[in-house]
Amino acid sequence: MAGPSVSILDYGVGNLRSVARAFEVCGAAPILASSPKEAARAERLVIPGVGAFGSCVAAIRKRGFHETIEEVVRLRQRPVMGICVGMQMLLDESEEFGPVTGFGYLPGGVVGLAKELGETRRKVPHVGWAALIPPEENVERWNGTPLEGVRPGDEVYFVHSFHAAPANRQHYLAGADYLGDSVCAAVHHENLVGFQFHPEKSGPVGLAILRRFLEMG
Repeated sequence: MAGPSVSILDYGVGNLRSVARAFEVCGAAPILASSPKEAARAERLVIPGVGAFGSCVAAIRKRGFHETIEEVVRLRQRPVMGICVGMQMLLDESEEFGPVTGFGYLPGGVVGLAKELGETRRKVPHVGWAALIPPEENVERWNGTPLEGVRPGDEVYFVHSFHAAPANRQHYLAGADYLGDSVCAAVHHENLVGFQFHPEKSGPVGLAILRRFLEMG
């Protein structure tokens, strides 16, 4: 019996095969959706993203995917996941080469990682592993979300120069420490979840997160 279907938006940005393969390992039936019609068929929607915020938004609009995303998010029909820039686009805007307008499903913006913290110079982009931290150290906030079962301190893999700054603290699901600076690692609201990190590259922890996403109703 086939597992739950997952539409991964294929809008010409990034390597989608690793995302699809990770979902296959988790027992799902991923579809690389190259048209809105294909995207609309699946039980769950995944918005990947690699590169510049504005380029990703433009590519999604050019292929007509924004209307599919709008329908799924606004009507709360199915779970939606944004990964990396796919998460950032869920917010109002980004300062990357901008401001550039996002899709506005979550209030807030996207800001650059600070290259200096006090007298410490930091390498940007942030590439590597970092531990997940619950908001206000309250791990119960993860219950009922794809982070349920993740332990505070479990590490996931990041590649980014910008990060989300949600305006509503209730949408802030997890943080991560980057050389002394707390950055938003995950957001959540109703059927919408977003990860700044790459669950498909985060080993057993990432696969557990994807499995939880597949269990979302």
